[in-house]
This record gives sequence, structure tokens and C-alpha cells, in this order.
Amino acid sequence: MADAGPPPGDDDPVAAGSPDAAATSDADAATESASAGAVIVPVEPSSTLRSTIAHVAEAAAAAGAPAIHLVEIASWRNGDPESDERAAAADRVLDRAAAWASADLDDSEADGAADVEVVTAVLGADDYLFGADDYVRVLAEYAEENDADRVVLDPEYTPVGNTTLLQPLEFALSNTPLSVETAPVDRPTRRERFRTEATTGRFVALFGLSLAFYLLLGDPTYPFDLVTGVATAAVVSITLSRVSLDSNPAFPRTPMRIARGIIYVPVLLFEIVKANLVVARVILDPRLPIEPTLNRMRVIVGSGLPLMTLANSITLTPGTLTVRARDSDLYVHSLVPWAREGLFDGPLERWTRFVYYGRRAARLPSPRERDDIAVLQGPDATEELPIAAADGGDPGSSGDPGSGGGDESSDDASVEAESSDDPSDADEVTDR
Repeated sequence: MADAGPPPGDDDPVAAGSPDAAATSDADAATESASAGAVIVPVEPSSTLRSTIAHVAEAAAAAGAPAIHLVEIASWRNGDPESDERAAAADRVLDRAAAWASADLDDSEADGAADVEVVTAVLGADDYLFGADDYVRVLAEYAEENDADRVVLDPEYTPVGNTTLLQPLEFALSNTPLSVETAPVDRPTRRERFRTEATTGRFVALFGLSLAFYLLLGDPTYPFDLVTGVATAAVVSITLSRVSLDSNPAFPRTPMRIARGIIYVPVLLFEIVKANLVVARVILDPRLPIEPTLNRMRVIVGSGLPLMTLANSITLTPGTLTVRARDSDLYVHSLVPWAREGLFDGPLERWTRFVYYGRRAARLPSPRERDDIAVLQGPDATEELPIAAADGGDPGSSGDPGSGGGDESSDDASVEAESSDDPSDADEVTDR
């Protein structure tokens, strides 16, 4: 007679209903729950913020996350004009988001919902933040301090009110240990118009500027010019007051900016005249000693109107042309080495900071002193062209047209990519 095998469950720890198996399963579940880190949700007012909070609350409760951190990245610096008002507005947004999260956790049927803590914070208010890299830095530091391992982005999230920063922010976050995802919520079929709330202050400010400009071109003592000027300024203010100004005029900030801007005008004119003389000398020289290059310069002026002022000031100065502004990086074409060196010394950047932020900001280091500069073309190139990096092209071939190794390097790279047998390798080459 054959020996009978052991009864199921006596010696087999994996048998169904085994106490050891149940204990092992519970331990694995407890370990998985304990390994779940906190979740960070950057917050800005949007049409999908409510849905994003609901998704994060349910997911955090199901995964056993210890906390949900609702954070807002400051678009101001403590001590700046109206910083208290903007901080208070951010606190109101965070309080509303926290109330939503708490209500969703209370309604959740997940076992761990009661253990999830809701925390709010404002990040970066003590420093000037310029661009996606700075925002990711403060997020990563906050995540490390609070044991967070995941960032969930609202699909309509606009970092510090700037839609163009969302894609660079996602890319920069992907280079950190944090797990990044976009909340799978329904987005509106039509986006809101790009406009701000109409206020009396903005209307009056734009009306005054329009009327002053009109009378400057005409005759303020001529009644017809006065009447047409008032009519024109009224039309401009009614149609453009919601899109022309990104904040309300404030005292004494706005008058001080106007006064500093008046001081800046002769300085800019002097730079234009000086550059004109240098470029004229180069053009009249029979040797035509030009050295056109494309340069990158990371500037510390903020976004919006200050960045536009600096970019246009550089373009107005002969010998330099701003071809692109990306986050806090300006890509500038220079005609001669003198123009490039002057650009890197940063006099226009200092004056732009002076106009918008005062003397204290003007004393910040120049791009050369911060080492926030790069030459993208020519024999002195220190960094590859962005288009070469994006296309997967050879930096050497784009950096110096005269170099003979560009085509050979490209051919070698193509052969290596084609000879790869691993599909994942091919995908990696394509992504790069």
C-alpha cells in the first residue's frame, strides 16, 4: 500500500486556509502599506483641482499613505511689495484644498483613510525662484524632509501662473527620485480665456498710460487731440485692461517702478549709442572682424514683464538679438565678441532688476559671476545647441561647422543604433 501523503495544511505553509499563509499575507500587506510614502500635490486654482484632490485622497487612502501634502510654490518673495496679500491668498487656496481632501478622506471606505494626514505648506517664499529647476529643487527638498516619494500633478496645473513652465517642470521632476504622475481626471473641453479680473486700478492705470502716450505724440494743447486722446484711451482700457496688466497697480510699488524706469531710459540709450559705434566700426573695417555666435544666459529677473523688458532691451542694442526666452534662459545671438562679453557682464540685467525690484536686487551677481552663461556655437562653444540635444544629433557637428569629425560621429552613432538587437536600446536612442 502506498504511503499516504501529509494532510493538506499540516506541513504545507502555502495551503489555503493555513494560519502561516494568512500571517505571511498580512505581514506582506503591512510591509507594503508601511513602505508607501507621503504624496505631494502642487496646488494652483484650476478647473480640475477639485477632481485632482478627490483622486489623490482616494488613492492615498487605498495605498496607506501617511500624509497628503498640499503645497503652493511661491511666486513672490517675503518682503516684496504685496507679499503679505499674496501669501494670504495662497493660504486661502490651500485651506480650501485641505478642506476638500479632509472631506474626501472622511467619505472614503478605504481602511487607511482615517490615518492619512492632510498638510499644507507654501514653498520657496524666502528665495527668488526662476524657472522649473528652482521649483523642482524646493519640491525635492520638501519631499526629502517629509518622507514623500510621489508627486501628483493637476492636469490643468500652471506653475506660479505660467502655463509654459508645466512641461519643463514635469521633465525636471522625472530626473529626481520622486515618482511623478498626472491625475487621471476629466479636463474641460474649452480652456478659460487668458485674462484676469477687471479692476478699477488696472483700468485707470491703462487709461492714464494710453492717454499720456497719445498726447506725447500729438499736441496736448490742441482740443481735438485731447478729445480723440480720451476716446482712444477709453477704447484701449475697455478692451485691454484684462490682459495688459498681470497685477493691480499699488502704492508705492508702481510709482517707484515708473520713476526707476525713467532713470533706465537714458542708460539704455547710452548702451544703444555705444553699441552702434562698435558695430559701425566693425562694418567699416575691410577685414569685417565678426564672430557670430548663439549664447545662452540664465537671468534673474523673474517672468512676465521684467523678462520681456530685458529681452527687448538686449534686442534694441545693436550686435545682440534675443531669439528665444525659455523659463529663465535667454538665447541671444551676438555679432562680435565685444557684444557677447558685454552681455555676460549683465549690465542690462542689473538695470532691469533695479527697475522692478530696487537697488537691493540690482546688487545680485552678474551672469558671469554666477556662471550662468554658455556659448553654443563656434570654437569657444561650451555647451551643445538645444536643437542638437533634442534631435539626438551630434553636438560637435552643430557646435563648430568647421570641425571634420561631425559626420563621422553621426555615422558611428547611426551604425550603433541600427546594430542594437535590444528593442529597449533602440527606444532609448530614439527618446534621447
